[in-house]
Amino acid sequence: MESSIQNRIIDALAKSGLVEKDRLQAILSESRAGADSDIIKRIIDSRVVSDRDMLCILSRELDIPPIDLSRVKIDKQVREAVPEKIAKKYNVVPVSRLGDNMTLAVCDPTDIFAIDDVRSVAGCDVNPVLASRRDIQQVLLTYSQETTEDISTILEEAKEGDIEVVKGAADMDILEAMEKSETAPIVQVVALIISEAVKKRASDIHIEPQERSLRIRYRVDGELYDVFELPKKNQNAVLARIKIMSELDITENRVPQDGRFKVKLEGREIDFRVSVLPASFGNKIVLRTLDKSSLTVGMDSLGFLPEPLDNFKKALLKPYGIILVTGPTGSGKSTTLYSILTQLNVPERNIVTVEDPVEYQVEGLTQTAVRQEIGLDFSSGLRSLLRQNPDVILIGEIRDYETADIAIKSSLTGHMVLSTLHTNDSIGAITRLANMGVEPFLLASSLLLSSAQRLLRRICPSCKAEAHIPRDVLKDLEERYPEVKGVEKFYMGKGCSRCNNTGYLGRLGTLETLLVDDQIREMIARGCPEGEIKSYLESTGFRTLRENAITKFCKGWTTLEEVFRVT
Repeated sequence: MESSIQNRIIDALAKSGLVEKDRLQAILSESRAGADSDIIKRIIDSRVVSDRDMLCILSRELDIPPIDLSRVKIDKQVREAVPEKIAKKYNVVPVSRLGDNMTLAVCDPTDIFAIDDVRSVAGCDVNPVLASRRDIQQVLLTYSQETTEDISTILEEAKEGDIEVVKGAADMDILEAMEKSETAPIVQVVALIISEAVKKRASDIHIEPQERSLRIRYRVDGELYDVFELPKKNQNAVLARIKIMSELDITENRVPQDGRFKVKLEGREIDFRVSVLPASFGNKIVLRTLDKSSLTVGMDSLGFLPEPLDNFKKALLKPYGIILVTGPTGSGKSTTLYSILTQLNVPERNIVTVEDPVEYQVEGLTQTAVRQEIGLDFSSGLRSLLRQNPDVILIGEIRDYETADIAIKSSLTGHMVLSTLHTNDSIGAITRLANMGVEPFLLASSLLLSSAQRLLRRICPSCKAEAHIPRDVLKDLEERYPEVKGVEKFYMGKGCSRCNNTGYLGRLGTLETLLVDDQIREMIARGCPEGEIKSYLESTGFRTLRENAITKFCKGWTTLEEVFRVT
């Protein structure tokens, strides 16, 4: 019976045209040759068909209704009926139970062992419904961390002393409203949130008050994931605890607040930048992780290709001038600039920064934070910094003509200036500064290098597997990017427990660098349009962000989907 069901699904896939016949035949051959004869499981695991398309075919052929798990609130007692070990083993999630009938979300309804095992442990009949593999795995990430009436349940596996707050307000006078935030369970749960975020390599922690709970989410490799929820009754205490650690006013809930604190975890110090924003159901708090250990590795370890990296090094050898790093928020600009500063940070140099806010606190640097409320903005801060006899100046961002003008003129009077701009590519930085009102001859004389940067997710090494690229897509790639022709194999991540079933683990930078030569300098001074500069760069072999990312795809570091998503 199982064989006939599988044959129906394979026939439907072949007729649909969603999978090339050669690829489908290869999977069938692998399945017959291997120890695992479950063909449908192999097709799902290989991801040659999207979750949505596979869901439609399975639903149509087997007459099993689909379900959107993101819209379903699963009762705690229903989840407890199926042990976490069983649910994760078979990729299933119990959705509801009515009497002796349980509705079970599955991604492979032909897996009769999964349904039999769930029927046995739950002690009731099982009615399968279809859900995508990704939706099921998202639910399984939080399977054992449901909202409870007693917060101590969440702390069963947490250890006291996991983190030590270096910068806090433990000795402050505490109002009655703060007392609960100082109790052991609340202190432990905040420590758990922070330590788990560091273990999972989260760049941000989102603590979001909901109508009936407090939701915790982590941003890992640029993507947000639900981690767990806390009872609503503990919301104020958790938020107050974080405000106390950040030395913020816990009695103020009407206006945004910014703060920071530092913790010691596993022998290293990690800074957290805190942003508090009033929202409908209470203050939302976002913690940005700032791990200074990532800055000491230097630019050589950021994942850049040799050519753009060499251009950066050539520009840094100049005694003065301005270097710009462009890109959207979250593209790694600050990490790149601080990696440069760390390399330049020697006793012989006076390095000063003006930032909004100070990202990383680095010993040996004079760092100033912008404070608009007292009139300390980038331009006024920069004027003051120039009186401090600096050798290297970091400006957090060039936002207006006044800041741009001072930065350009500073770079012409013997200073090395580093800064960022929000533009899409390196050539766009020239146009942006010209539009701000910077004189072309000043820009031509001062600009050493303009770069654009993005972050690509890196394929997880634990589940790295060969990827199939459709022939028409591959043909188009080969026409546009000749280096693709010589590549025999392409790779993807299948998804495993180490990478939370995403197929990606960590990120690497992709960089486009425009090193200003005499010809470009002349074109800038003449006010040449962007298109003319771009044409000249193409004739010199200039490589764009997309071309740099394609090289990383060819080397097997990232996927084609990630290249097109980011660039």
